[in-house]
Amino acid sequence: MLTIAFIGFGNAVVNYHLPYLERKENIRIKSIYRREEDRIGDTEREGWYPSIQFTTNLQEVLEDPEIELVVICTHVDSHTEYARKALENNKHVLVEKPFAATVEEAKEIFDFAASKGLIAMANQNRRFDGDFLTLKKVIESGVLGQIIEIQSHYDYFRPQYINKEFGMMHGLAVHTIDQLYSLFGKPKKIHYDVRSVYHPGESDDYIDIDFHYGQLKTTVKCSLAVKINHPKFVVHGDKGSFIKYSSGHQQKNENGPTKVSFETEEESNWGTLSYVDTNGVEHQEKVKSEVTDYGILYEKLYQSIKQKTEKPVKDEEVLAVLQILNDGVNAAKNANYETENL
Repeated sequence: MLTIAFIGFGNAVVNYHLPYLERKENIRIKSIYRREEDRIGDTEREGWYPSIQFTTNLQEVLEDPEIELVVICTHVDSHTEYARKALENNKHVLVEKPFAATVEEAKEIFDFAASKGLIAMANQNRRFDGDFLTLKKVIESGVLGQIIEIQSHYDYFRPQYINKEFGMMHGLAVHTIDQLYSLFGKPKKIHYDVRSVYHPGESDDYIDIDFHYGQLKTTVKCSLAVKINHPKFVVHGDKGSFIKYSSGHQQKNENGPTKVSFETEEESNWGTLSYVDTNGVEHQEKVKSEVTDYGILYEKLYQSIKQKTEKPVKDEEVLAVLQILNDGVNAAKNANYETENL
């Protein structure tokens, strides 16, 4: 049994952590720490989780001998502070993305954790999105031949949400950049087209980044000003193409806990695969969607803690993604540019 505690109780915890842990028999959520000011006018949701202890006393969590893992789900500017406190009290830490505000802060936490024989890891749960798992399945099948291009979209039409403080690099692109980085690793070259469309020089609200791997180019696109339903993934290889629209799986409820479906989505939303086989025969078929399950990351982390297996999200991956995020923000504030090295 792995006993865990959360620091923070925002939408990330309610929607992307708790629903996936409730059926894990080997993981127990004991407590959630919230600052007193965060509870004002927002205590009703605590009643949805009667088995969890809510507290405004951080030391109560950090000094609890039963708790082995602390999950940090606060604003990025407090990630490093909370992670260090948890590690000082001999707790492993899982930190929401982005892991830290800077590469330097992230390195400090990773080094400190290593010095104490503990695990510090970023919660890159989007590696277990159903649409991304379906993409991986198609690529690994080899039917597309040599992959030439992959486009990844994460778009909305919500221009009213765009303000000077909203950063789409850290808010949205962090998910898809990590997904593609986890597949292909360090690119040979990166081209940044990251813009401040609504508040020039003050925000990053349009993202179009190309990652070059020789013959392969992957592209991450994010915008809050897209009033059309793009496919989540478009893949072209020298033997064929694959298109997959986003997979939805949550049932948010204002009067109770978020529920998620672990059933395969409707066939109408399965991906479309078109390719030519080795005999020159053309095929067009639907690809059954994989199921989104962010609990898989917890299972892998459980094994890392209990069985000393390799962490599912490596330190060098986290550092590389953070560097890309920071370079993208700089590109928006200055001019578009390319970088040969991360």
